[in-house]
Amino acid sequence: MNAIRFIIPLLLVTFLATAFRSSDNPDAVVGTWLNGTKKGRIQIYKQGDKYFGKLIWLIEPNDPATGKPKLDFRNPDDKLKSRPMMNLNIMTNFSYDGDNVWDDGKIYNPEDGKTYSCKMTLKNPNTLDVRGYVGISLIGKTQTWTRIN
Repeated sequence: MNAIRFIIPLLLVTFLATAFRSSDNPDAVVGTWLNGTKKGRIQIYKQGDKYFGKLIWLIEPNDPATGKPKLDFRNPDDKLKSRPMMNLNIMTNFSYDGDNVWDDGKIYNPEDGKTYSCKMTLKNPNTLDVRGYVGISLIGKTQTWTRIN
């Protein structure tokens, strides 16, 4: 009888601790996201055990001056300046670190032509914090992205 008094509360505590724990799903970040400026949509996908993202929608996909699709003209590599912005891979090589964090990736910002180290943190199923930085994560900028259903 004394053993049952000890085992039942222990089982109850164990059940409650696991029932309300957030799910640890490495693929939870996969999907389409509206970026923080609301000017673009990025499709995050998995390839092997790494995560990548490509620009699949722009609020203004064509250059107003030419009427033609926007190009990556701010890229510092002259060979890449003529590539179209649409379907441009802007996020590369993210690894899942656990606790809804993807790290060790890079993000390319076509607005300034620079590539930054990057970390993604899933706040909830529909909110993703994307932090681009140079050197250490403390020196950077975070955008909050919203999932598109």
